[in-house]
Amino acid sequence: MMGSVATDSSTPSNAGSDRPDKTRRTRRTRMTGAERRQQLLEIGRTVFAAKGFEGTSVEEIAAKAGVSKPVVYEHFGGKEGLYAVVVDREMRQLLDMVTGSLTAGHPRELCEQAAFALLDYIEEYTDGFRILVRDSPIPQSTGSFASLISDIATQVEDILGREFKARGFDSKLAPLYAQALVGMVALTGQWWLDARKPKKAEVAAHLVNLAWHGLDGLEPRPRLIGHRKA
Repeated sequence: MMGSVATDSSTPSNAGSDRPDKTRRTRRTRMTGAERRQQLLEIGRTVFAAKGFEGTSVEEIAAKAGVSKPVVYEHFGGKEGLYAVVVDREMRQLLDMVTGSLTAGHPRELCEQAAFALLDYIEEYTDGFRILVRDSPIPQSTGSFASLISDIATQVEDILGREFKARGFDSKLAPLYAQALVGMVALTGQWWLDARKPKKAEVAAHLVNLAWHGLDGLEPRPRLIGHRKA
């Protein structure tokens, strides 16, 4: 009678040697389409802020996301499409923060709230602001940064119009002053983006100091004192 061939139970079978790798692969969670889109938007936002539109490539965005280039094209149609969505989202975020901040009744506090809203956005969404202040190489559905500032000025215009009327000034000039005030805050914000000194509350206080006391001392009919009159 032939004896059975003994097998060494301590030696693992070759058939199961690749199971750990397979298990690791199957455990990886696949992103949903919405999750992948959000991931690409966040990565694109970071790279566009650092390198600008021209300096950014689809290859780099895809590599950082761990996907192939066709995945980026599938979601956004290319770099232009991704950039457009990033810019539109940032513009809406900034506009919502500014308009949503205008809740107080006193005009001086409204000025403070508007200044804080812009500085809050710069502090919390620094990459987004860097993207917005660059000239966009492609048209945006929400317009340009200049048009966004104009939209914010329209909100301020109503406040100034009421104040002008109450003080006996020409309320038709409120749009001009609104553009000047919002433009002042926006340009100061661009400077503070990199300087970050003094602190945010101090910057807001100085902005409102200039704006409020300038408005408080307005002449109903301002005149030029130099030789040039036109």
